[in-house]
Amino acid sequence: MLVADPRNPVARALAERLHGLVADGVVVVLGGDGFLLHTIATHGFDRTYLGLNAGRIGFLMNDADDADAVRAAIEARAWSTTSFPVLEATARFTDGTERVLRAINDVALERSTGQTAHLSLAVDGRTVVDPLVADGLLFATALGSTAYTFSAGGPACHPTLGLLAVTAICPHHPRLAPFVLPDSASASVEVRQVERRPVRVVADGVATDGVVGLRVRVGAPRVNLAWLGGPDFTARMVTKILRP
Repeated sequence: MLVADPRNPVARALAERLHGLVADGVVVVLGGDGFLLHTIATHGFDRTYLGLNAGRIGFLMNDADDADAVRAAIEARAWSTTSFPVLEATARFTDGTERVLRAINDVALERSTGQTAHLSLAVDGRTVVDPLVADGLLFATALGSTAYTFSAGGPACHPTLGLLAVTAICPHHPRLAPFVLPDSASASVEVRQVERRPVRVVADGVATDGVVGLRVRVGAPRVNLAWLGGPDFTARMVTKILRP
């Protein structure tokens, strides 16, 4: 299966060059990191995805400058796979319902209006801060730490580490520093002053309004990403994130 971002002219052009590609065993995704995350959410976490970068950074993607070489490598099944953990977030909403959201990169609680959010954060049942006055809170896997978390001032972690990164978004009071938990930890958040200071949850870019509480952990599902020639994650972090 080949899936190309219809809004991305580079992806559309690459899809034309790869027309008729035989890609047994993988879903080939043409676009940027965000489109890859969208495709995985649409088609399920139980497949193997091989991304070809038609975006800007493409941290989750393979470079695709030589389309003929890419075609030959994919048809020869010359890839390796890496299994990454998935975040599971149980969100409670103002109407009393609950939903389990999954994300490869990150789950964020963000203010929905111009007012700051007032949040209570606990880890493994122990209160960390109550209240936190901020624009929100961000939870990320190691893989996702190189995205929104890094932009928000959190640590860029090696993608193969098992962890849960926690970063306050523009904290006003207290100035909560970013921190990293083991992947066995569970974080929970309660939203204070829900009606006056509404909050939404964003899982890998997909937003849902009206959140009153959230529990986040590294879940059992995993997703497989395929790499042509084998990944060097340290080099990828240096060239694409730390010193782009």
